Amino acid sequence: MWKEFKEFIARGNVIDLAVAVVIGAAFGRVVTALVEGILMPPIGMIVGKVDFTSLFYVLDQSKGAPASLAEAKAKGIPVIAYGSFINDAINFLIIAFAIFLIVKGVNKIKRKEEAPPTEPTARDCPYCLSAIPIKASRCAHCTADIAAA
Repeated sequence: MWKEFKEFIARGNVIDLAVAVVIGAAFGRVVTALVEGILMPPIGMIVGKVDFTSLFYVLDQSKGAPASLAEAKAKGIPVIAYGSFINDAINFLIIAFAIFLIVKGVNKIKRKEEAPPTEPTARDCPYCLSAIPIKASRCAHCTADIAAA
């Protein structure tokens, strides 16, 4: 079992996956910083000077109405933090769009690397079915006259 595990770990796919997870986590942090620090403040200004991360709904009014989400958490008041959800949803959309662009670019590069289809250089003689050059007017095998392609 140890030998199988070592073979599994040594495969390139596992290492590639590990690298992808680490890069994905770092990319997620960059996108989160982009959304929270650059995109959401102007959007909040446009919709009425709102900081989305501070939007919440108090579920238990008996403990008083907290002034902020941090105060509600400190007092243990149950809230629905829908502002955080909005930020996370925007983060997801940006990450999904960025990954879409990366995959689209990689696919475009792969298509360019693939050899373009080549035109046929030979055809079959209609009489003896031997392969002859496309431009041939006579079959080298049966010597039949053949119309040019």
